[in-house]
Amino acid sequence: MEAVAAVMESEGVDTVFGIPGAAILPLYAALRKSGIKHLTVRHEEGGTHAADGWSRATGKVGVTIGTSGPAGTNMITGLYTALADSIPMICITGQAERAKLHQEAFQAVDIVEIAKPVTKWAVQLKEPAQAAWVFREAFRIARSGRPGPVLIDLPIDVQRGTCLYDASADAPLPVDVPAPRAQPVNAAVQMLLEAERPIILAGGGVIGAEASDELRQLAEYLQIPVQVTLMGKGAFPEDHPLFAGMAGLQTQTRWGNASFLESDLVLAVGARFGDRHTGDLETYRQGRKFIHVDIEPTQIGKVFEPDLGIVGHAKPTLAALCDTARRSAPQHSAGQWVERVAHLRSTLLRRDDFDDVPIKPPRVFREINQTFGPDTTFVTAIGLYQIWSGQFQQTFKPRHYMVCGQAGPLGWEIPAAIGVKSAFPEKQVVVVVGDYSFQFLMEEIAVAAQYKIPFVIVMVNNEYLGLIRQAELGYDMNYAVDLHYGEGGIDHVKLMEAFGCPARRVEQPGDIADALSWATLESEAQQLPVLVEVMVEREANAAMGPSLNHINEFEPAPDLVPLAD
Repeated sequence: MEAVAAVMESEGVDTVFGIPGAAILPLYAALRKSGIKHLTVRHEEGGTHAADGWSRATGKVGVTIGTSGPAGTNMITGLYTALADSIPMICITGQAERAKLHQEAFQAVDIVEIAKPVTKWAVQLKEPAQAAWVFREAFRIARSGRPGPVLIDLPIDVQRGTCLYDASADAPLPVDVPAPRAQPVNAAVQMLLEAERPIILAGGGVIGAEASDELRQLAEYLQIPVQVTLMGKGAFPEDHPLFAGMAGLQTQTRWGNASFLESDLVLAVGARFGDRHTGDLETYRQGRKFIHVDIEPTQIGKVFEPDLGIVGHAKPTLAALCDTARRSAPQHSAGQWVERVAHLRSTLLRRDDFDDVPIKPPRVFREINQTFGPDTTFVTAIGLYQIWSGQFQQTFKPRHYMVCGQAGPLGWEIPAAIGVKSAFPEKQVVVVVGDYSFQFLMEEIAVAAQYKIPFVIVMVNNEYLGLIRQAELGYDMNYAVDLHYGEGGIDHVKLMEAFGCPARRVEQPGDIADALSWATLESEAQQLPVLVEVMVEREANAAMGPSLNHINEFEPAPDLVPLAD
């Protein structure tokens, strides 16, 4: 286990998240001799989400640790979340002795088989001599190709073993960064030059590949508007003249949908065409060609067949596209298409300046945008507040907007924020959370309080399951969603105070800005998480399709005139 700790340190791991238990104590004993900091979480799922947040913030492989049995099964949701969002992470579990595994020993479960569907690799360490090499391979697999999680199961007798290991003679295994072939790159550039209304769609793969600079260079050279997916938010600055918003069914801008529907070519980089982005594929594809760039070959054609597929790492692929464009055509100037997107951006905005009481949710995000600067890192999860966040929150830098995209586990935000802030203590971190999601893993507030991890929590509280209620509108089954907070439910302000953390409730729109400023100062002064609970209109709807089961079209946008010939 001392070799394992040495491998983790050399792979850039300085903080791990977990809960000790009898079946994992030899590893913990080794960690005490290392330079790795350990944060004891309150639930193993919280540990996985914290490691997830740490990984998203750093770009490195996050690590979470648990003991045997239910510790591993509690990690499954976090593994699924990391796999869905392409986050490199390693989960380490303790296990009963190898000789006891077939005897239904205490807390002995075949966690490797359980974890296989939600990991890139799940393995049980069989021999002490393999320890360093299995962990080296785990880090390589987690970072290679489409990144994702790995689970390593450690029987207690293997942990107690010894091995020959010289850290000075070892180093991380190389990770392949596949460059694209020249032929499809040339073909893609030709398609971009021939298109009248091209757009670039930047997915989470651009952020994972640290390819934002290459993306901007290509867009600026050819003057192509850029859209982002929810996972790609931050890949392109939203105040850039070429930013074309977001298309989709939920997290979208009106002018983003309008721009997408007027486009005739889409260069998608590191995007997986999730159903909440595409909606009805006939509408999504009609009238436009697609170029799909992805590091994972089997992603291309998975949702629909593109006109051109390019296999390659986003960074060298975007660089190759830009180099080829420079050799093929002079620097482009902003033309009619860029002007058209700018017109849509200025005319198809959603209101956020409401003064109504109860507070309308868009006003909350207006105040968030005005209070926090471009260097702020935001963390948010799933529900109506995520949809409003995607529609209204402004993001300017990669790795500054953390969101659980495909899996969408409630409760993700608080532990993920602990991971983000642990990675970069100097950064300002703001959590945007719903009242129901907050309660899923609210015990992790104790972790932030214990280790003096400060961040601001903005709770958008509509007092019941707003997204479920909105989804039920078309089914005439609006029941069992009211949480009755005013009738014996949770007082979130008192809850935070019970953890020793400051909190304030806001019910007037004019008080939001002052409360956010107070929370920022209070959080840093006391080195604690601070809650601002904003009570919003109970039945406020997010702008999206008519149902969550079969959303078939984009929100219509007025004043769509075709480009002149």
